[in-house]
Amino acid sequence: MPSRSPTRDMLLALAAGLSLAAFTAPAHADEAAGLAPPAPATPVLATTATGVQIYSCEYDADHRLAWAFKRPEATLFDENGTLVVRHGAGPSWEALDGSRITGKKLAEMPSASAASIPQLLLAATPAATGTLAGVRFVQRLDTAGGTPPAATCTTEHAVGRFPYFARYVFLK
Repeated sequence: MPSRSPTRDMLLALAAGLSLAAFTAPAHADEAAGLAPPAPATPVLATTATGVQIYSCEYDADHRLAWAFKRPEATLFDENGTLVVRHGAGPSWEALDGSRITGKKLAEMPSASAASIPQLLLAATPAATGTLAGVRFVQRLDTAGGTPPAATCTTEHAVGRFPYFARYVFLK
C-alpha cells in the first residue's frame, strides 16, 4: 500500500470542509448580488479550490521592486471531494475530460479580508463538449489568502507562491 502524504491528507480534508460551504448561502448576500451574472444563468458545477497565486518580483512604473501577479495554479473539487477541474493561466479552467474554458473579468468585489484576493465574476468562452460545455460564466467567491506579503520583495524576478482557497461556481 502506498504511503500517505500528510500534506495531501490535509488538503483533501480542507477541500471537503470547504465543499460544505459551497452549498450554503453567501455570508454577505449583497456582495454575491454584485457578482451575479446576467439572467438567465444556471449553476451547473459548484467547486472548492485550493492552490496558489503566483507572483514575480519586478520593477514597477516608479522603478521600485514590487510583486506582480503572473498566474493562478489551483485544483477544484466537487461536493464529493473529487478533483474535477484544474485552474491556470489565462485565466483558464480545464476539466479532467479535457473540456476547457477561458475567462475575462466582468466584475470584482473585495473579499471579506484585505489579505485575500478579490471575488470575481468572469465571462467564459464556452467549451463545445464535456464537463464545461456551455459554461458562460464563472464566479470566484469566498476567497481566502492569495495575496503577497505587505513587505516589498527585494530580488528581481524572485517568484512567490501564495496559498489561497476559494469557491468557484460555473454557470450556463
